[in-house]
Amino acid sequence: MFEKSISFHETLGFKLCSLEPTAPTLSFAMRPNLIGHYLHGRLHGGVIASALDAVAGLAVIVGIAEKYAHETAEQVTQRFGRVGTIDLRTDYLQQGIGKKFTATGRLTRLGGRIASTQMTLHNETGQLIATGGASYVIS
Repeated sequence: MFEKSISFHETLGFKLCSLEPTAPTLSFAMRPNLIGHYLHGRLHGGVIASALDAVAGLAVIVGIAEKYAHETAEQVTQRFGRVGTIDLRTDYLQQGIGKKFTATGRLTRLGGRIASTQMTLHNETGQLIATGGASYVIS
């Protein structure tokens, strides 16, 4: 469902790995059309930022589902439709070299109007490629 709900996620090959409330994760495999530097075979920075944004949004959605578990499924689904990125920071720490990447999100605050998150991206060897922080409007 996650992969199909936003066609851009499907285009990038994002796969949902976990909906663990404290650390939802997604992963994707390196492919030639994700390369940002053809000489080095590095992952494009836009793909990195997109993965961090996607997993942070996922953390917000999981947080909303938990916070409003007493509401009907329709009410919670309507809340999901109001989520939107308002600020995204990406810190590129290492070259995006690898065969598979995993992004993890963490909800740091879920207020009445704004949610805050922190994210990481690792390659298959566990090397930290990038970190990020983001804010989302939720009302």
